[in-house]
Amino acid sequence: MEKDSFKVLEYNRILSMLKDKAGSIWGKELAGGLEPSSDIGEVRDRLRETAEAYMVLSVANPPLGGIHDIRDLMKRIGIGATVEPAEIMDVLSNMYAMRSVKKFFKELELDVPILRETAGNLEILGQLERNLENVVDEHGNLRDDASTELKRIRRDIKVSQSRIKDHLHNIIHSADYQKYFQDAIITMRGDRYVVPVKQEYRQYFPGIVHDQSASGSTLFVEPMVVVNLNNDVKQLLAAEKHEVERILRDISQQLRRNDDTLMANCDILAFIDFTFAKASLAYDMKAVEPVISEDRVTSLRAARHPLINADHVVPIDVTIGDQYSMLLVTGPNTGGKTVSMKTLGLMVMMAQSGLFLPVEAGSKIAIYNNIYADIGDEQSIEQSLSTFSAHMTNIVGILGQVESDDLLLLDELGAGTDPEEGAALAMAILEQLLNIKATVMATTHYSELKTFAFSREGIENACVEFDVETLKPTYRLLTGIPGASNAFAISRRLGLSEALVIRAKQLIQADHAQFEQVINQLEKEKMMYEQMNASIEAKLRRAEKMEARAEEMRSELAQKKADIIRKAKDEGSAMVRRARRESESVIKMLKEQFNDMGIQKRQQTIQDARNKLNEVSDLVRPGLVSGKAFRKPVDLKTLAPGDIIYVTKLDQKGTVLGINGKEIEVQMGSMKTTIKANACRFVEKGKSDNNHVAGAPTKSSGGNSFMKKTQGASRDIDIRGMMVDEAEVVLGKFIDDSLIAGLSQVLIIHGKGTGALRKGVHEYLKRHKNVENFNFADMSEGGTGATLVFLK
Repeated sequence: MEKDSFKVLEYNRILSMLKDKAGSIWGKELAGGLEPSSDIGEVRDRLRETAEAYMVLSVANPPLGGIHDIRDLMKRIGIGATVEPAEIMDVLSNMYAMRSVKKFFKELELDVPILRETAGNLEILGQLERNLENVVDEHGNLRDDASTELKRIRRDIKVSQSRIKDHLHNIIHSADYQKYFQDAIITMRGDRYVVPVKQEYRQYFPGIVHDQSASGSTLFVEPMVVVNLNNDVKQLLAAEKHEVERILRDISQQLRRNDDTLMANCDILAFIDFTFAKASLAYDMKAVEPVISEDRVTSLRAARHPLINADHVVPIDVTIGDQYSMLLVTGPNTGGKTVSMKTLGLMVMMAQSGLFLPVEAGSKIAIYNNIYADIGDEQSIEQSLSTFSAHMTNIVGILGQVESDDLLLLDELGAGTDPEEGAALAMAILEQLLNIKATVMATTHYSELKTFAFSREGIENACVEFDVETLKPTYRLLTGIPGASNAFAISRRLGLSEALVIRAKQLIQADHAQFEQVINQLEKEKMMYEQMNASIEAKLRRAEKMEARAEEMRSELAQKKADIIRKAKDEGSAMVRRARRESESVIKMLKEQFNDMGIQKRQQTIQDARNKLNEVSDLVRPGLVSGKAFRKPVDLKTLAPGDIIYVTKLDQKGTVLGINGKEIEVQMGSMKTTIKANACRFVEKGKSDNNHVAGAPTKSSGGNSFMKKTQGASRDIDIRGMMVDEAEVVLGKFIDDSLIAGLSQVLIIHGKGTGALRKGVHEYLKRHKNVENFNFADMSEGGTGATLVFLK
């Protein structure tokens, strides 16, 4: 990536903001060295990392505190240096951070595979961590129990020092020596305990002089009685120093052996810290993840320059690379042309660095191999370059390197020289860039370039909006129309006399004035059409909401209809069960009345009563037959009047009366209707009179038998009073008939009694291959005296 553009587009200021978000020196270094990538795969990976960290920050902050820079320490240890106790605390702090981060991501319930895998690569050095904890305390001091020898030495030092203090305490409080002392205190000189003795009594107080006061009136004397004790303390202190050095050398050896692992873990912590810095910056900017475009189209909606105060920045829309690869922006000075161009360049750099953008969600951005920027006044006194020369030198260098997958940002192209020559040079440069097919955003004041953009494919005019009424720029970028420079209006606002403005208008060429007038008119029309489009979009959204509401209402009505039908079926089933119970009592009475009649006549009478009951049941519950039994579609070629079909929408069977194209006239009970063929299912062929020969016996076809079983099928059966063997035979036939009729559930009434029949029935149902499951009926259907069976 071209480094000069970093300075021009102020990319380094973005990196400074990113560094402030990192918590460790390691993370800050990664943030400061972040550069845009031109590899689309790497850009996507960077953005996914930021997205995962952004997701984590929405629920919790990772434990990234206490990460120290131990690189110099590990380098010194590597060449044989010994670690200091305070430095051990830095290593321990990093190891605590490693453990905490690994645990945090292990327990995190969010779907963050990249961060979870990265944290999972942290190798916890548990033994080393415990060894370090055993050596230093939380203040970074070497523990007394860092080793057994050190503990003994320090205990002996304390005992010896205590004995010395006791001797000295007795001396300074002795009545014989009170007049010898300047003050009754015990102090130290050179690790040895002394007392302050007056100069004039020196010869009366035996001991070794170690120091004297500035005036010479006080001598600091070590009494002879404690000299040997002080010598013992001195030896113990030397032994302590030797043991401390030994312990620290041992710890240094352990750190040296784990150097690679520790540094690899620190690199992982640095990466995680850096990644969360990117996410934190995104939160501060109220930024979102951009969509990476593979078709070289950049479309930024409501893009806000991240270095302008959020309260003052004006969002802009920029689209380039779709129908045109070059955007030519015109408009007045101080109107926002350069800011718009910098916004595009900075957004591209940020996205290719893996940073979120302060844009509206859904904004797309293309990946560019290089970004070249020629922005600002580059005149140089040292090099004797004018503004034009400086710009042209820069552009010459760019033209020698630019390729089709690069982005160019050219400010005031051709400015700083004769307008006609400058405009001609600018057009020639733009033509070459069009041929190269590079993506270009350029600004200009030249009217010739505005016309040039109108007459060339691949170039689109744009302007920064200027409110002529208030004489102030709105800083909005309008694509599709060129902008007027509004030099007269701006000059008047800045205080130029009206006479000079009028004279300038008289001197300007008529065609130029007319062109500027046309541009102003176009801007007004643009604003009018934008308002109209906004109104149309609002109405469209309202219409979509109304359509969605209507769809919800249709769904609610369909659900209510289904509920009503289901309730009606349930009520019909209850009516049938009540009617059957009443009929059984009638049959019982008939049995008693015909007790003296012949068995055959009695059975016939009972069967006639049951047949009448079945007829009533069919009228009450026409929709209880499940449509799942009929799946064969209707074939209009073979369908004939008299055939039986199943109407899916009405959940009923009917007889075909006639066929009209793709519609069928159907008789269902007393109702006739016309139904589309695709809304029906074929059940069976109807009876055909042509199949009977005069005088020949009538034969029942398989279809007629199926019709009889279907029409005569009952949902429940009463087996009370039967033996188990007898009941199994009856139930087998009953279940077969129910399956043929398409019933999905049946009711078996076995009564309560002793429970033997119920138990036998349940054992039989468990073995039956066509039974899905079964359970006792509801209280309204007999409770434990009946079993509800669900068929496969």
